[in-house]
Amino acid sequence: MAMKKRDFVKEKFSRVTRRYDLVNTLGSLGRDASWRKKTAAELREYAGPLLDLCAGTMALSLELIRQRPRTVVALDLTPEMLFYGIFRHRQSPYFPFLRPVCGDAEDLPFPAHTFYGATMAFGLRNLSRPKKGLHEIYRVLKPGGKLAILEFSRPKNPLFAPLYRFYLFRYMPFLGGWLTGDPEAYRYLARSIYEFPAPEVVLAWMEESGFSSLRAQSLTLGVVTIYTGVKP
Repeated sequence: MAMKKRDFVKEKFSRVTRRYDLVNTLGSLGRDASWRKKTAAELREYAGPLLDLCAGTMALSLELIRQRPRTVVALDLTPEMLFYGIFRHRQSPYFPFLRPVCGDAEDLPFPAHTFYGATMAFGLRNLSRPKKGLHEIYRVLKPGGKLAILEFSRPKNPLFAPLYRFYLFRYMPFLGGWLTGDPEAYRYLARSIYEFPAPEVVLAWMEESGFSSLRAQSLTLGVVTIYTGVKP
């Protein structure tokens, strides 16, 4: 089952690569950039190297470097995403700080105690074994290293929640399907968000993996949550 989900996610992301960032921007009404800025700001005080997991086209990786130039290793399972990110950002003054790596977030190809900090944007719910991924992140962080995860969540406001559900299950498959030709990828998006555990469960996973100083920060009426934790 784990391998089946891994292969499904890899195949879907490889098909929507060229329009992935555009759909994110239109679908979030431009809020995705501010979400990444807030996530990156959690690691502004940390030296490199940093690790950006499930990096996609490396938008968060570049934001980490923009806020403080340092080496960022951008890891993603889908080579098409990384190659497109290289193509898009190759003229950026921050590009020399990037180190793209194709790899699995559940089986990181790095020694223990390598990175001062790690980020992951909209990737935890796509892992076949998210707790395994958190254990791997903990392993490769240096003592005192910080993890910041940006992930979709379910709004709890009784007035906003039905509107968000309509947006997620109706509007996003229409928009994503129209722009990428693959509405199933965005139907998966909706299912993955509604099946993903509540923030308190994610924090419990992080604690189980060894992280301390845990925090969950809700943004945009609960549409996304930033989770942070430190390796003691």
